Amino acid sequence: MLRFVVLTHEHPRGLHWDFMLETGERLATWALPEEPVAGREQVAEMLPDHRREYLDYEGPVSGDRGRVWRWDSGVYQAEHQADDEWVVSLSGVKLRGRAVLTRIAVMPGRWRFRCDGG
Repeated sequence: MLRFVVLTHEHPRGLHWDFMLETGERLATWALPEEPVAGREQVAEMLPDHRREYLDYEGPVSGDRGRVWRWDSGVYQAEHQADDEWVVSLSGVKLRGRAVLTRIAVMPGRWRFRCDGG
């Protein structure tokens, strides 16, 4: 099984949550403006892939980019993965169930995020 983590990120530009999915040697990463609670749809910003070290890391982020700490973590199973949509089944402490990320065609770099289990 692959791992996922949600990090609370106190960033100089504002608080957000980093939703990260392990994909081989890297972590596919999206910034969420709010906690990823069940039933809440929000617009996520896709970020560049992050290093796998963030699966276990808490602390300051290099380059004066704030501080992160673990909000949730666990394992996931990919149900569907394409260029414009990821559907995963999460088994974490707080998030349990299906999460769907769908690319928003008219907003480059933005995705719709929804988690149906919590």
